[in-house]
Formats: sequence, structure tokens, C-alpha cells
Amino acid sequence: MIRRLLAALALVAIAGPAAAHKASDAYVTLRVAGADVSAQLDIALRDLDRDLDLDADADDRLSWREVRTRWSDIAALARVGLMPIADGVACTPATPGNAGGTEVPPALATHSDGRYAVVRLSWHCAAAVQRLAADYRLFARTDPTHRGIVRYARGDGPLQLVVLSPGAGQVRLRLPELPGAAGTTPPAPAAPPTRLSTQAPAGTEVDANSGLGAFGGFVREGIHHILVGYDHILFLLSLLLPSVWQRRRETDHATGRMRARWVPATDGRRALVGVLQVVTAFTLAHSITLALSVFDVLDPPSRWVESTIAASVVLAALNNVWPLIAEARWKLTFVFGLVHGFGFASALKDAGLAHGDLVWPLLGFNLGVEIGQLCIVGLVLPLAWSLRSTRSYRGAFAGGSLAIAGIAALWLAQRTFDLSLIAG
Repeated sequence: MIRRLLAALALVAIAGPAAAHKASDAYVTLRVAGADVSAQLDIALRDLDRDLDLDADADDRLSWREVRTRWSDIAALARVGLMPIADGVACTPATPGNAGGTEVPPALATHSDGRYAVVRLSWHCAAAVQRLAADYRLFARTDPTHRGIVRYARGDGPLQLVVLSPGAGQVRLRLPELPGAAGTTPPAPAAPPTRLSTQAPAGTEVDANSGLGAFGGFVREGIHHILVGYDHILFLLSLLLPSVWQRRRETDHATGRMRARWVPATDGRRALVGVLQVVTAFTLAHSITLALSVFDVLDPPSRWVESTIAASVVLAALNNVWPLIAEARWKLTFVFGLVHGFGFASALKDAGLAHGDLVWPLLGFNLGVEIGQLCIVGLVLPLAWSLRSTRSYRGAFAGGSLAIAGIAALWLAQRTFDLSLIAG
């Protein structure tokens, strides 16, 4: 078991480039004005580099020159990645050579997890848009975990929010009715055309705003973020490893002194209560700071948050081997959980929502985080309980804790000093 655990931790260290607590997201702002649709896409340079190999000199740093010289490829990838469909018919991309097209200079934006290319696109539809759908395909072939966080509106109206997965097909974006259009019947959708980059794809249109659709999108996003957040996962594993053991004080026959050591737990109910205390403490703590952060009550610097999260993983793992807090570990978990909440918040804050738009996304995202967390507990805890009395588990406990501490120490160094050592 120890070999498997160490191998899994090694995979975490060499996994594909991604921020440890930040998944692959693109941020899209979509506006409709009559028959015209415009969009701004903020796409992470790390994702573009993976697909387009922007780093021409292979120095692991993207210069402005490297990005600017490949801007036409970046814009082409963005245009293929998003298709607006008005009343069942794909809109026509606007270019500098046709109506509505303008030349937009390259630009970059900074989000909590790094630099993003800012691509502006526009389309012209056959008639004034009444019913709008989006087919989101960005990175569909290269990163199935990618998500598009889309804000959309008619004109200068209030922005609504959905989370789109690449390759999900047509997703309806519910717009306010056109002035004077009440009671009118929208044109019937055209027959499904051949699937080309400028034509609407065949398939059933899904309404992202119907019922609990938007809320469910953020539940899925919360699950997604916890399952790809390596630092959060390793922090949780550090807490679960000793959950099936207990500290016992006994006399050292060689020295005659009392000492404490880990022994397998015999009371399953007590062990489960301990796990529930730890999970509840983590949940309450990160929920508090997640809310405070997204509502701008507290806004600590991103580098400080990322470095402290890495430090929390180091300390939690080392506490298993050299325990300073063996009992009531939920107290330590609560303190560290406050910092992890700021890390979770970046996923919502980067969407740039107004405060009034954040209540349901916040609740849905937080619920998703808890579901993802419980999935990890449900997988690890039964296995740990069944193996707790074996020599292999004792070796995995010490070796796994030290391996987690080592990986997190590298994260701490690279986040503190802006280095590039391993993923995360």
C-alpha cells in the first residue's frame, strides 16, 4: 500500500500544469444588442500554452512578444470555442471585413491565478435575437475538466450567470424578452444543419436557467474545484490518515518515562465522530472566509493566501509524525480551514459578479465543495479502517505524511518566491 500511496502523491507533483486550488476556467461576458452578439473571453495563458505551444524559447515563461505574435491563433481558438445560436440558427462571425467587425488589439488581464488573454469577438445574427443559446467547446479535446464561467445580458441589462462545460451542446441562455415582443411567437428553429464551426450543432437545447439549472451548475463547479484542488485534497488526506488511530500513553521500559504513540483504534463509532468533527470544522471555517472574501469584507493578497495554504498542508502532515496536537484536531482544522476558504473564493471572485448575484452561486459552490469533500472521505476512510492494524498502513502513514509535507513544502517555496518547481 505504501508504494501505491507514494506513487499517487508523485502523480500529484508531476500532474499537468494547473494552480493547486484553481481549476481551468475561462471567463466570458456575452451581450446581445438587437441582431448583434459580442463577447469578451478571458482565457488563461497556461491553457493556451498547452494547446498552442506559445513558449517559443522553452524557458517556462511567456513573454508579451510570444503571446502577441501568436494572437491570430489565440483568437481563432477562442472563436471555435464559442458559438452563439439565435432562434435555432448559428450567428455569423463578424470580422474587420464585414458588418459589425472591428480590429481589436491584443490585451492581457490578471486574475487570481495568473495572466489571461483577453479576446473580444462579435457575431451578426439573421434577425433581432429573441432566444439565445451557446455551444461552448473551448478545450473540449484537451481538458475535459475545463469550465466556462459565462455572464450574459441583453444590452446594458443585469448580467446573469451560468457555468458551461465544453462539449455539452446547445445551452439556452434565458434573455429578457425584446421590447414589444410579449405574446409573440419566436420563429421556429431551423432543421439541424451539418456540424460545422459556423453552423448550429444538432442536438437538444438545454435551458441552463430552468428550475435549479443555474444553482446546479455551481454545485458541479464546487465538486470540480475540490476534486482538482491538489492542496485541499492533500490537506484532507493529512487529516484522515490518523483518524483510524488513537494516541495511547504508556511507559517506556528502557527509560521508565511515559510516552505516547499511535495505536489502531478499537471504537469505530468514536473514530467516525472524530472524522465528522474534523470535516465539520473545515466546512464551517472555509464557509466563513469564502463568504467574507466573495462579498469583499476581507480580501487578503492572493500570494499570501496560496503560501499559507501550502504551509497548512506542511504542518498538518508533520503533525501526524511529530504530534503537537493529537487530540481535538478539529481545532487545528478550523484555523487552517479559514485560510482555505480564501483559496476557494478565487473561483467565484474572478467571475466579477455584483454582490446581489453571488448568493445562489455561493451556496451552490459551497455545497459542491462539501459533496466533493465527502466523496474523498467516503473513499479513504473505509480503506484506512480496514488496514489500520497492518504494518503496511503504519509505513504508509509515516511515509505518506512525509511525502505530503515534502510536496507542500515545494508549493510553499514556489508560491512564496514565485518559482516554477512542480504543478501547483
